Amino acid sequence: MATRFRFGDEIFKGISRENPTFRLVLGMCPSLAISTSVINALGMGVAATFVLLGSNIMVSLIRNFTPAKVRIPVFIIIISTFVTIADLSLEAFTPDLHKALGIFIPLIVVNCIILARAEAFASREPVFYSIADALGMGAGFTLALTLIASIREALGNGTVLGYPVFGAHFDPAVIMILAPGAFLTIGLLIGLMNHLGRKP
Repeated sequence: MATRFRFGDEIFKGISRENPTFRLVLGMCPSLAISTSVINALGMGVAATFVLLGSNIMVSLIRNFTPAKVRIPVFIIIISTFVTIADLSLEAFTPDLHKALGIFIPLIVVNCIILARAEAFASREPVFYSIADALGMGAGFTLALTLIASIREALGNGTVLGYPVFGAHFDPAVIMILAPGAFLTIGLLIGLMNHLGRKP
């Protein structure tokens, strides 16, 4: 029972109290750059979750055999392997999404979220909990990206997932799909999350 409780807690932790975007403020580069549309956000979130899951499992499996002096290079090699798989899979099965995400798929290799979870969690915990950590952090990152992208796409294009949401007479605020709109949206959401998370 305690094991199942901790597994669920590790997942919930990544979604809520240690959300990588809103709480830990990690992975800001893709959060700012590709959150112009919901489909881009979902694609990046799924790719990052796949890499997190694969790298956490592998790092956890070899944690007792990896010399401390070379653990970071080993982690990078493992992460880059899963990033390559994700990159080639997206290019093969969803070429339009792959083109839209561009350089940000290969850059998952140096995403702070992935390396931080490998170093801070997977290298110290068994596979079972490392899977939960990866699923929680991946879900938290995906949900955060999707929320940011929903706001930006709705206000900047008047659509969500390409479907109009405000009618034909809506005048989009183009700034929302530009860099200032990304900073404004993320800043306001982080402020809101901090306000909601305050203890009374």
